[in-house]
Amino acid sequence: MTRSKNLLVIMSDEHQSRALACAGHPFVKTPNLDRLAARGIRFTNAYTPSPICVPARAAFASGRYVHDIRLWDNAMPYTGDPRGWGHALQDMGVRVESIGKLHYRHEEDAAGFDVEHIPMQVANGVGMVWGSLRREDERVRKDGRMLGPYIGPGESTYTKYDTAVTEKAADWLRDAAGKGAPWCLYVGLVAPHFPLIVPQEYLDMYPPESLPEFKLHTKDGFRNHPWVDKQNEALLGDDGFESEAERRLAAACYFALCTFLDDNIGKIMQGLEDSGQLGNTTVIYTSDHGDNVGARGLWGKSNMYEESVAVPLIVAEPGGTAGTCATAASLLDVSETIIDHFGATLEGKRPGRSLYDITAAPEDPDRVVFSEYHAVGAVSAAYMLRKGDWKLIHYHGFAPELFNLAEDPEETINRADDPAARAALADLETELRRICDPAEMNDLAFADQDAMIARYGGREVAMNMGAPAATPPPEV
Repeated sequence: MTRSKNLLVIMSDEHQSRALACAGHPFVKTPNLDRLAARGIRFTNAYTPSPICVPARAAFASGRYVHDIRLWDNAMPYTGDPRGWGHALQDMGVRVESIGKLHYRHEEDAAGFDVEHIPMQVANGVGMVWGSLRREDERVRKDGRMLGPYIGPGESTYTKYDTAVTEKAADWLRDAAGKGAPWCLYVGLVAPHFPLIVPQEYLDMYPPESLPEFKLHTKDGFRNHPWVDKQNEALLGDDGFESEAERRLAAACYFALCTFLDDNIGKIMQGLEDSGQLGNTTVIYTSDHGDNVGARGLWGKSNMYEESVAVPLIVAEPGGTAGTCATAASLLDVSETIIDHFGATLEGKRPGRSLYDITAAPEDPDRVVFSEYHAVGAVSAAYMLRKGDWKLIHYHGFAPELFNLAEDPEETINRADDPAARAALADLETELRRICDPAEMNDLAFADQDAMIARYGGREVAMNMGAPAATPPPEV
């Protein structure tokens, strides 16, 4: 099938898959993404390969699982090795550039872009090394909450950065129209990632008192899984709020940032249309992972519940079919789609499949999608498998969780000990071991992190290396 000439890939940061009006969210306002979805395919069951920034983006860049590339956490950024979709396009002579957040190591690395415009990379080229100290007896708990000291109306370095990225992208698109050659542009926006600071005009759309109650909140007596409890001990999340009013303000700011993000996407899409290239450009929108936004008393990402591990995913081709696709998908499939779009090739075995092929085939209820987590706060590895209605969360050294998402989309009933779900549990555990040995990968991640910490000079040095929370953006 003939593809459109150009490809625009937009990736946000920490956008919960449900926080889209077109996905049925009861109050979030995302008119521009809704319009994009209305002329494309929205994947209703899409997931990140790891629910934290740096490993997710390294896996996306390379098209490989985190345990394959061994870039486990936010202190192990992508450097261009192994080669990824950007290199495949460069091999064909396709113009491929980036604008905005990458969260790789350094712009001097050959990471698969001809040019990286105002790139946001890991702090100081090393990232969050203190978060690699994960064992219970060695973990570091930073002073202050991960979400930042101030929550509320205003401008942050992140909102200013996204404004600059949006303006740069619109300018780039206008310039590209005059050159004629096919192109692939990757745009990385940081909203709705914390800090939870947003211009007042967006916050006014979400009065905190109008928001619903938090789901399964610990303040209401809910008890988290022991693995999640231990992880949460290392991160000052819900305990960092001074009042219920501030907690609700934080949620309001998150959803307001979703609308701020949507506004910027609208401006980029307007720039594409004004340049005369809308009719020959396919647009892919997704995010690196989600955000818990207070569900279960959790904030940020870093676990395997739907709020954190599921991502929005829209593919809009000019003149293409519009609708939804329920086949499970992953950011690794987006990698393959970029390669497929231009008819490029990339050596090496990769688990992804082009989204074009997925949507051309009948929906596949048995397709398996996998995610893993070996990063900050985790006392052991966590793995997620989605297959059909069932979802397994396998915690190394802890009891699993099993959910039937068709019957229980909010993941309120753990079916792992239910005799009626025994066959489903066994099936997903078998599928997990087809992908990796969970114990072996748990040990390998710790070994690689131990070796890195030793190279930096040991725990006392490592515990003070890296940004304490959100990565600072470049000056714009």
